[in-house]
Amino acid sequence: MSANTTAATSPAPGRPKPGEPPAGGRPPYSAGGGQQVPKADFDWKPLLILLGLIVLALPAIGSPSSWLTLTAAGIAMGLIIFVIASGLTLVFGLMDVLNFGHGVFIALGAFVATSVMGGLSGWAGDNGLAQFASVFAAMAVAMAVAGAVGWAFERVIVRPVYGLHLKQILITMGGMIVGEEIIKVIWGPLQIALPLPDVLRGAWYVPLGNGDAAIEKYRVLAAVIGLGVFAAMGHVLARTKVGLLIRAGVQDREMVESLGYRIRRLFVGVFAVGSGLAGLGGVMWGLYQQSVTPQIGAQVNVLIFIVIIIGGLGSTLGCFVGALLVGLMANYTGFLAPKVALFSNIGLMVAVLLWRPQGLYPVTNR
Repeated sequence: MSANTTAATSPAPGRPKPGEPPAGGRPPYSAGGGQQVPKADFDWKPLLILLGLIVLALPAIGSPSSWLTLTAAGIAMGLIIFVIASGLTLVFGLMDVLNFGHGVFIALGAFVATSVMGGLSGWAGDNGLAQFASVFAAMAVAMAVAGAVGWAFERVIVRPVYGLHLKQILITMGGMIVGEEIIKVIWGPLQIALPLPDVLRGAWYVPLGNGDAAIEKYRVLAAVIGLGVFAAMGHVLARTKVGLLIRAGVQDREMVESLGYRIRRLFVGVFAVGSGLAGLGGVMWGLYQQSVTPQIGAQVNVLIFIVIIIGGLGSTLGCFVGALLVGLMANYTGFLAPKVALFSNIGLMVAVLLWRPQGLYPVTNR
């Protein structure tokens, strides 16, 4: 082979050979001529911390049966908190609205459930299937009522203060105070019982070590609902056209509106769905406490803001992991050191923020 032929078939100096990565660390080009987009690696560290907390709690507690009971209770509590906080995370993550009035939808959902379940108690009787139906009917009605009130809340209170965070905080807190007073007018200012139906009372016992671990029936149902909400949110936001339009509208509203889509209607729908999720969470928390008060929303508000700060403002996955951490930490410390349990969530938040100031899974565009 001649020198000219060799020169023609060899790559030019500085140009990579076929199959070799290009110099300078640039990503390779695809066969169609477009540059391949590098995939971001998933961050496993927060999940490893969650797993580490569960594992380290076993030798600290000592009894395997008590450890399993506390772990199951903590996971269930965390998933209830996630359902409550997911609506606020959705609203802030997609609409950039700091809704400090989120608690009024929690309280509204809980009180609606007392009326629905009280009205259906005679019909359900001792029938286990009918009792299940009454619980899910209460959840459905609470979500619908809270979503409808959330739609009006967005149009009257939130819409004039889009983009103004300080005014959002002040006006939504005022809206929550007014909402609590309206709840007192309708249902009264006193505590109302929201007992579990007979079909959800009691527990399953699992032999473990020298004792039996108690897994409460209602906590299992709450965990299933919480996992279902998380899966549904992930699917809608990542794999549906509605989720794509909402996320695109957050990034470039004018471009999406120029294509003929009404982003304002989508955003109103997001706020209504977030309010509905708060109503569902209020029912679950009320059944968890087996009583409701008009201040239940304000009391839970502190907890859910801790969760979304730990997880990263606007991050659904961060909210999920943060809620589980809070639920497990509350149950473990409540067993090991009851006096410390009151401050465990604050301590957890401080520790996470010292490690990652923007939360476990920060949203990069904030």
